[in-house]
Amino acid sequence: MSETTLERGDLVEIDPIEPLQTPPIRPTLRSVVPDDPWYTVRLAGFAVFVIAYSAWFVKKGLIIDRISVGISVFIFIVIGHLGRPLRRWAWLVFDCLCYSVMWFCYEESRGWADRAGFELQVFAPRNIDRFLFFGNDPNVVLQRHFYNPKVIHWYDKVASTTYFTHFIFPVIAIAVVWVTSHREWARFMKRFASLLIVSCAMFVVLPTAPPWMASSKYHILPKLARHTGRGFTSLGLKGFVNSWQSALDWGNAVAAMPSLHSAFALFVPAFFLPRIKPKWLKAIVLCFPIVMLTSLVYFGEHWVIDGLVGWTLVGLSFLFWGWQERRSLRKQADRARAALGLGDLAFVQSVPA
Repeated sequence: MSETTLERGDLVEIDPIEPLQTPPIRPTLRSVVPDDPWYTVRLAGFAVFVIAYSAWFVKKGLIIDRISVGISVFIFIVIGHLGRPLRRWAWLVFDCLCYSVMWFCYEESRGWADRAGFELQVFAPRNIDRFLFFGNDPNVVLQRHFYNPKVIHWYDKVASTTYFTHFIFPVIAIAVVWVTSHREWARFMKRFASLLIVSCAMFVVLPTAPPWMASSKYHILPKLARHTGRGFTSLGLKGFVNSWQSALDWGNAVAAMPSLHSAFALFVPAFFLPRIKPKWLKAIVLCFPIVMLTSLVYFGEHWVIDGLVGWTLVGLSFLFWGWQERRSLRKQADRARAALGLGDLAFVQSVPA
């Protein structure tokens, strides 16, 4: 094949049947998503918040009272709403009101439980635990084999850390979902509020003495050590332990059934589990509620049945709202088909592909 040299001014004939092949233009994220000048501001605000919160945690301890927690969550969400339209801020005010009412009702349930006068359950949870473990008391067995008042083992630190995540992870999850997606926050809160409402009702009608109380006050168990904070003390977080001990004075001591520690430890991983792809990571995440319940039993804070009932309520909450959301989607699809005049297209599913 001979080579043809084109001189300047020569005409080149182009075949009209074959159009010129131009390289496709690949859209970038910046060309699809509009530029957000407040993104860097929000990112810097989150960084300052995390640093300040961590410094407070190390120096004075973890914030656990509802007012301080509410203020912390409010600051975090305000940072996430910087630069957002006014409509988002209006939703923020409404959501904050709902969030505050939810926790107010939870706190008031302690007073309702005292005034309701339902019989305190002392023997029933112990008998159920004994039935589940072939006549053994799990609290007594764990402390007899693993607790040493003179030595703080590595598993004491793990158990204490796991126990106190109850005051961190649910609040962090609520704040993060709130900032990232209002739709997902609504899904989260419907399940969370349902769990909390049913639990509060059970606290009122089914007050239950925890194992440490059954041991120290009613003497139906051998002496149990309530050593929840020892692991944190050994890590140098004494301010946290002192704050928690003072908070015990206003806590509802007989709100053991169900265990919200166990329920929240399953709730948060369960909500985010569909977003986790590796199966091995899902298995690790699902080990967390098991470690939580084991720690609660080891500390004498809860019976095993308390945790199992808490897990059951989480499962029922997810099943109920999952069914409601699927039902709502079907209704929306039916209305859309009716508006388009397509009628019932259910027969399409029976046609083979």
